[in-house]
Amino acid sequence: MASGLLALSELAAQRSREQDLRVSLREIRTAIDAYKQATDEGRVTKQIDQSGYPPSLDVLVSGVPDEKTPDKRKIYFLRRLPRDPFVDDPNVAAQKTWGLRSYESSPDDPHEGDDVFDVYSKSTKKGLNGTPYNQW
Repeated sequence: MASGLLALSELAAQRSREQDLRVSLREIRTAIDAYKQATDEGRVTKQIDQSGYPPSLDVLVSGVPDEKTPDKRKIYFLRRLPRDPFVDDPNVAAQKTWGLRSYESSPDDPHEGDDVFDVYSKSTKKGLNGTPYNQW
């Protein structure tokens, strides 16, 4: 009976971490999309050779000047950057827990670049649905 309870508690913990991962990915991806939209609207300065996506995850938290306001107030896209719940080392900074994909990289072979088009978990473990977390 004790082994059954242990298995159930491990399953509950994994479900909780998976839910945290879903929420964190949605939160970051929504912020990336909001940054891109602000760039497209002319609220964020963009160089001609840039994609319009944020140059780093830190920019989403630290904010950027709003070019459409007279006093150039900052626009913030995230209050804080969530951590990947599958990184157990608390000494790793939140922005280092995520894998980054640039606009120029393919979905099959994501790699970092001059911007952040998407984020993914670096974990190679499989979820309860059988899909590896780094493909969520």
